[in-house]
Amino acid sequence: MPWKAIGIFDSGVGGLTVLKEIIKALPQEDTIYFGDTARVPYGTKSPETVTRYSLEIASFLVHRDIKLLVVACNTASACALEALQQTLSIPVVGVIEPGARRAASVTRSGKIGVIGTEGTIRSSAYAKAIKRINPEVEVVTRACPLFVPLAEEGWTDNEVAHLTARIYLTGLREAGVDTLVLGCTHYPLLKRVIGETIGEDVKLVDSAEETARTVAEILRGRDLLRPSSEQGNHHYFVSDVPAGFIRVGNRFLGGRLGDVYQVSLDAEKG
Repeated sequence: MPWKAIGIFDSGVGGLTVLKEIIKALPQEDTIYFGDTARVPYGTKSPETVTRYSLEIASFLVHRDIKLLVVACNTASACALEALQQTLSIPVVGVIEPGARRAASVTRSGKIGVIGTEGTIRSSAYAKAIKRINPEVEVVTRACPLFVPLAEEGWTDNEVAHLTARIYLTGLREAGVDTLVLGCTHYPLLKRVIGETIGEDVKLVDSAEETARTVAEILRGRDLLRPSSEQGNHHYFVSDVPAGFIRVGNRFLGGRLGDVYQVSLDAEKG
């Protein structure tokens, strides 16, 4: 029987950090990645619009016969996960729940910090998810919008990155958090700077790593894993000219990006 692929989507390149962890955890699996580069960013858009975009992309990926869908975008996970799970017959995994679960399980003091984009922090999605698991936990959040352009520019370990991290994270350190959730798919690229700034006694939770772990568990539980002797192939689609996605994507994946195809979702519907 032909083995089906894992579908992954994001508003742009950030979800490639999730893809990277999935490839690391499950090198035998085929993946199909969709970056909605024509309509990025999602964080500034209404939940209704983000849900509509997410359903369109899910339809595109389901037509390519995927076995599981990863919503590798914090905004789409916050807004559209429920609608996707109700609409699709395959498992749908977001990036918020796995990170929240991990943070709730590793905190010792019961004080968890969450950093993310304006949209993710405004949605309170992580705080709600953590509180569902453990209502006693105190969640301190901070929007760190400049981390995204720094990651895309490759400025992950220079003076600007260190200074920005100090300004953003000092309040969280002073609040006494012992666990910090990286609530944006761009932030793993800044993990070193974030870790040095917040202090080595603070446990960093990388939602990308946790999401990959969850995907592996679900596929194993449903007996959908490809044999480990296989080698996965990876396909990339975007909704705008691929050049910028390729340039930044190579940085995110470590220079392993293959062919990237531009598609129109409107044409797909017809």
